[in-house]
Amino acid sequence: MNCDWLDQIKWTADGLVPAIAQDADTGRVLMFAWMNRESLELTVAEGRAIYWSRSRQKLWRKGEESGHVQVLKEIRLDCDNDVVLLRVEQLGNIACHTGRHSCFYQRLQDNVWTAVDPVVKDPAHIYK
Repeated sequence: MNCDWLDQIKWTADGLVPAIAQDADTGRVLMFAWMNRESLELTVAEGRAIYWSRSRQKLWRKGEESGHVQVLKEIRLDCDNDVVLLRVEQLGNIACHTGRHSCFYQRLQDNVWTAVDPVVKDPAHIYK
């Protein structure tokens, strides 16, 4: 496979690029994660979101434990070539490890972060 497109990305000094996952149907931002060259290449090859876990220092196939896979619909690169947008179909309607549809479920209200989106499924029933 021709990987010239990967060379056009401005990777961080750690070899990472920020990645935003967006619901392809609604446009809602689901989550943010990091990708390295291998994870982005595998994402394209496998047609599903694969990220780089900085905390675990390994590839993270979204949904490998929960079943909440992100099926890749489209990839976009921002104007500075340093942020990737993944437009995905979120299987199970849950992107967040808290059991919510989106990781961005807290809103600043009167200088307090308040959870405004419901838990779709209790994480205790998702993760073993």
